[in-house]
Amino acid sequence: MATFSMNQMTTLRWSFEQDCFRYREAGLSAIHVWRDKIHDFGEAKGATLLEELGLSVSAVSWAGGFTGSDGRNFKDAMVDARHAVDLAHELEAGCLIVYSGARGDHIVKHASRLFSAALDELIPYAEDRGVTLAIKPIRHKYGADWTLIRRMTDALQLIDLIDSPRFKLVLDLYEFGDQTDVLENLHLLIPYLALVQVGDRGSEPQEEPNRCLLGDGHLALEATIARLIQLGFEGPFDIELMGRDVQQLEYEQMLNHSVGFLQAMNSTP
Repeated sequence: MATFSMNQMTTLRWSFEQDCFRYREAGLSAIHVWRDKIHDFGEAKGATLLEELGLSVSAVSWAGGFTGSDGRNFKDAMVDARHAVDLAHELEAGCLIVYSGARGDHIVKHASRLFSAALDELIPYAEDRGVTLAIKPIRHKYGADWTLIRRMTDALQLIDLIDSPRFKLVLDLYEFGDQTDVLENLHLLIPYLALVQVGDRGSEPQEEPNRCLLGDGHLALEATIARLIQLGFEGPFDIELMGRDVQQLEYEQMLNHSVGFLQAMNSTP
């Protein structure tokens, strides 16, 4: 049976405690933890609550900003990233998502060198603690605010270059779920995958993501998820919804609809 998790960005206004209890009540066994939420609740207390509820952590978001695009210098970004690794270790998370940061005022080569320098330090640190780092390519326009890794080929080349079992890939179906070159080569992605994110798309996003309810968009999510499971990837499949198409909906509606959509798939022979 595949594992499904809920991303805490989906229920942004709920507290960490609300997320944990509501997700569990909805039948989920995993959660994608956002650091701001668990920090506000208390990291040690949050780890205890997750254990008490039997919620595993599919992923922790996020570490990065090594290019200085968010106002931090490289040293501060690295200190924060090491703390994120420590948190992921404490939570026994499936992965810690890492973003390079935007190109900003740097030339591409210099920004890339900063990211490479960060990974050179961070990957051994993660390996020593048994934490998997995962990069997430974002092909749409807003992705430039987050990462230098925009194409799937760039992500795979970097993972091959690093060549560590603790450095993997996040496949976001919202970003790549209609890209023929990706869908036809899912079998090649399986060894790289740490996490698959699930979101549907009704229209092309512009300045920010606009994820609609699962099944309401034009992406063939059922077929893609079924194919991934058939190929041997059983999750985590991480539900992430945000944007104008869902912003008027109650969180309970989004949660129950998403869980129902995926559980129906999970029970189909």
